[in-house]
Amino acid sequence: MSARTHTRSTQSATGRADFRLPWWGVALPTVAFVVLLVLITGSHDAEAASGDSSISHLMDRIQHSLSR
Repeated sequence: MSARTHTRSTQSATGRADFRLPWWGVALPTVAFVVLLVLITGSHDAEAASGDSSISHLMDRIQHSLSR
């Protein structure tokens, strides 16, 4: 005798698609974004070597506005 398999419905009772993300589907991109932002804003020592201070100036303004 074969066992029943449970299938998940892709549509709810209202006819709209039922879409759920797992917890890591939101957490991992958020953590990656924060890590990359910290790496970019923490590179003040490399500013003299690059010669382009517009990106570091922009990151300083973003960091200043977020720290308020």
